[in-house]
Amino acid sequence: MKLKYILVAIAAALVLWFIFDSFSQPGPQDLKGDFKEVAMYRNENNTGPIVRVYAVTVADTLWQEMQQYGDFMPHTKYGNTKVYFFQQGTNVPEQVTAGKANIPAAYQQYCLARYEKDAMGQVSFVRQPFRKNN
Repeated sequence: MKLKYILVAIAAALVLWFIFDSFSQPGPQDLKGDFKEVAMYRNENNTGPIVRVYAVTVADTLWQEMQQYGDFMPHTKYGNTKVYFFQQGTNVPEQVTAGKANIPAAYQQYCLARYEKDAMGQVSFVRQPFRKNN
């Protein structure tokens, strides 16, 4: 009988630990930089490649934090995820679209960086992606 209570107590402790661990995972909210998602696009294709495009504002040019933010964003196998970063207080697009030009040309000069994870899971992080000398 005593063994039964010990096993139940161990099982309950494990369940509580699993629940705590599930809810305490790091996420974009833990990063410095005051990231705010301003615009998001996701195609409605659920049978093929899923395309996600985000426009995000950031308080400071913390390059490593921006890349980590991109790593936290959802990605689907054979899909594509792009995150465009903008300085808070500058012009930021209210809508993003699919295709080659995800943000309107009028906003490209304000873009600090672009994070992209392609269909094969390869990550690309480009600072000042729309600068003429890139």
